[in-house]
Amino acid sequence: MIEARNLHRSYSIGKKSIEVLHGIDLSLKKGECAFLCGPSGAGKTTLLYTLAGLERPQQGSVVIDNTDLYSLKARQQAAFRNANIGYIFQNYLLLPELTALENVMVPGAIGGANTKEQAEAALERVGLSKRGEHLPAELSGGEQQRVAIARAVANRPAVLFADEPTGNLDSRNSGEIMDLLLGLAREGGTTLAVVTHDPELAKVGDRQLLIRDGAIEEIGS
Repeated sequence: MIEARNLHRSYSIGKKSIEVLHGIDLSLKKGECAFLCGPSGAGKTTLLYTLAGLERPQQGSVVIDNTDLYSLKARQQAAFRNANIGYIFQNYLLLPELTALENVMVPGAIGGANTKEQAEAALERVGLSKRGEHLPAELSGGEQQRVAIARAVANRPAVLFADEPTGNLDSRNSGEIMDLLLGLAREGGTTLAVVTHDPELAKVGDRQLLIRDGAIEEIGS
């Protein structure tokens, strides 16, 4: 489902260039769940952004479901992401002026779909069917995280990326969120890539991958 080859990404800070991704190769099968671990600043979020088509690598390729993501023009790439990729951002990135239901409807609306029914179903799956008319400011952190998950899965994406989806939650809510994500992946054959700092949490996936010094290695399965 995902084939990434020779990914390079560096940033300039003043006169210094810092290479965050150093020739990374990664393959993920359909329905596979991989956890990306590593210290802060190792490049976990950069790798996730690159795999999702949100940040172009300076070298290398990403192929998702036989489509070369970075060979597409900007509009084609955006349409492909909308139809095939779900992304759960670390800080939720909910639109504050929209209700929970309206936030979940956004990806479908961009894709031109009639999405209210799908969005309501997604909210129900994350246990928020009665909170759809509330604004993000009226929801707890855990509820906002669930809205972000519902938004990411409402279009039933082939690939789901999650950046520290439990980073702001206590252990009980963390477990519930991961059970929910894994259930959604197993149920629909979705390929799941999750960034986490929690080595114990990473053990629930099919694979554990360590990112360190711009490189990646398998540490468990």
